[in-house]
Amino acid sequence: MTDKKTVPADIEIAQAAAIRPIREIAAPLGLTEDDLELYGKYKAKVHLDVREKFAARPNAKYIDVTAITPTPLGEGKTTTTVGLTQALGALGYNSIAAIRQPSMGPTFGIKGGAAGGGYSQIIPMEDFNLHLTGDIHAVSVAHNLCAAAIDARLHHEGRWSDSYFEKIGLTRLNIDPYSITWNRVVDMNDRVMRNIIIGLGGLEDGPMRQTGFDIAVASELMAILALTTGLDDMRQRIGRIVIGTDTKKRPITAEDLGVAGAMTVLMKDAIMPNLLQTLEGQPAFVHAGPFANIAHGNSSVIADQIGIKLGDFLVTESGFGADIGMEKFFDIKCRVSGLIPNAVVMVATVRALKMHGGGPKVVAGRALDKAYTQENLELLRQGTANLEAHIRIARKFGIPVVVAINAFHTDTEAEWAIVREAALRAGASDAVVTTHWADGGQGALKLAEAVVKAADEPSNFRFLYDAAQPIKEKIEILAREVYGADGVDYSPEAEEKIKLYTDLGYDKTPICMAKTHLSFSHDPALKGVPKGFTFPIRDIRASMGAGFLYPLAGEMRTMPGLPSKPAFMGVDIVDGKIVGLS
Repeated sequence: MTDKKTVPADIEIAQAAAIRPIREIAAPLGLTEDDLELYGKYKAKVHLDVREKFAARPNAKYIDVTAITPTPLGEGKTTTTVGLTQALGALGYNSIAAIRQPSMGPTFGIKGGAAGGGYSQIIPMEDFNLHLTGDIHAVSVAHNLCAAAIDARLHHEGRWSDSYFEKIGLTRLNIDPYSITWNRVVDMNDRVMRNIIIGLGGLEDGPMRQTGFDIAVASELMAILALTTGLDDMRQRIGRIVIGTDTKKRPITAEDLGVAGAMTVLMKDAIMPNLLQTLEGQPAFVHAGPFANIAHGNSSVIADQIGIKLGDFLVTESGFGADIGMEKFFDIKCRVSGLIPNAVVMVATVRALKMHGGGPKVVAGRALDKAYTQENLELLRQGTANLEAHIRIARKFGIPVVVAINAFHTDTEAEWAIVREAALRAGASDAVVTTHWADGGQGALKLAEAVVKAADEPSNFRFLYDAAQPIKEKIEILAREVYGADGVDYSPEAEEKIKLYTDLGYDKTPICMAKTHLSFSHDPALKGVPKGFTFPIRDIRASMGAGFLYPLAGEMRTMPGLPSKPAFMGVDIVDGKIVGLS
């Protein structure tokens, strides 16, 4: 068992840090004040034209940080991303992090913050976890403008004749109100807004229909922000957004509504990535925040395209486990960006592996069972199958894998040895214990050394499927090769959508599976490496702006709810300082 080290609260560490002006962080990268849009002293947006300015520079080594199937508590993936970036800096490399901006829904709900943790954080931590530079607000306003445009069109087409529309230069769209998939959004966990009725007033309040709210980061606009390559590209993507169909089952787009240009205007500043810093002074791009269980779960292509030209190593992270975020990083994000990763870091914890070995249920907010805080080698051995399966997924893409064993003080040397043995057996290049939460970059030096070595190994990167393959073929490759299913079961609704999207020419796009992050399967209760199951597809939806189809496996929530004791209960201001973020 390791010694327990007393570490202050995350926010106390962040507020005590010697934060440097962001211009000082930018200068060693070659960025001048003309390349920045300053937001105070400690954060800035970076202009997109720096990609052309530094185009002749060689690419940095490109590292993706992923994880095993997590417990509901998370296994320290962001903390590892930051710790690795700091450790690479300590080794003398010009290292840069690129991560997502968190939603305030989870921040005030269960997480308390998502800037990393302990001595491996992004600062200013409060700004990172809250409004930052307003990108999520821009997404929300642009999204809701489109929602307002839909209902305005329904209202006016219900009142006026074809001749009137011709007179004002418009063509009747005949939107089928039952086909509309474009909800409104808000960046809060608010379960009562999942399903609502609008238009309950008089005739002037618009037609009555059922709709709902999603959390802002579930908006297709957030997925577009993360995948776009420039302003013109974003404008075109927004125009392709499908909000529903007309009464003849033909798609209706944001372009048809005449709202795409205005939505782009509202997003014009959000497209620039945000530059912050780690506790140890490494640059950190923070940009976009799509969820990995309902979208592709990666930070922006633009941030990576900039960051890869500015340093020696660019360390990014993908959401949840290798079966979700990492697969989407490779098959969706890399397909758009054209960037080829050099290595994968797989974060694992003894705690999570014991859960996969059959340990008691892990519930956020409840004390861990002693099975997780005392040595239990047999339980751990049973659970290492989950780690091995994730490593094999990464290896299918032809990329070297390094396992980061994120240490807890209750772990033992014997437990770490079991995890390392399993990792090497599955084909990992190395597996090392990290203490970056307690020790910052110094606690991840061995990980950094292993990553440097792995990034120089020969690789043979390949996509798991060809985007031009039929829809079912792509879904079944994912189901069998990534999730371990015996086959796929399609609902009648899903079958209908497959035919429709194929007829419309939407079939030549990547697949972005919406599934639980708590299991390889569609069922969050199935831990370890489930076998003998059929993967169910209940529906398929088109995100043509983002450029993918997303099948729905099981019941997926696009609006979370608050727990019994939300994290916001601990957040306050005392003597002018924010407290309670963690």
